[in-house]
Amino acid sequence: QVQLVESGGGLVQAGGSLRLSCAASGRTFSNYAMGWFRQAPGKEREFVASIRRDGGDTYYVNSVKGRFTISRDNAKNAVYLQMNSLKPEDTAGYYCNYLNPSSSFYYPKPLYDYWGQGTQVTVSS
Repeated sequence: QVQLVESGGGLVQAGGSLRLSCAASGRTFSNYAMGWFRQAPGKEREFVASIRRDGGDTYYVNSVKGRFTISRDNAKNAVYLQMNSLKPEDTAGYYCNYLNPSSSFYYPKPLYDYWGQGTQVTVSS
């Protein structure tokens, strides 16, 4: 059974930083690229960042490029998102997921329709 547990969100002032964590289980973690997604109130869930199975390549949407860093630890079945220089428009629930290997790494689809509870990030101006 797949489980995704996100943590590390919170309330932060603009310009601040947060580090999100995601603990994944139920699949062989190192066999899959992983991604972070976010969903703001009233908006659809959107892709934020992806990382290859071995962590050797990463990709970011333009709105977070240069501010966010995705990383993973295959020994711990965990993926992380370091968020710096946060902006109010980064306010959203953040979710991780395994990535569908049949989709593009640069515009990926989640492998599962299942989502964890997410972790809320709120950036005040």
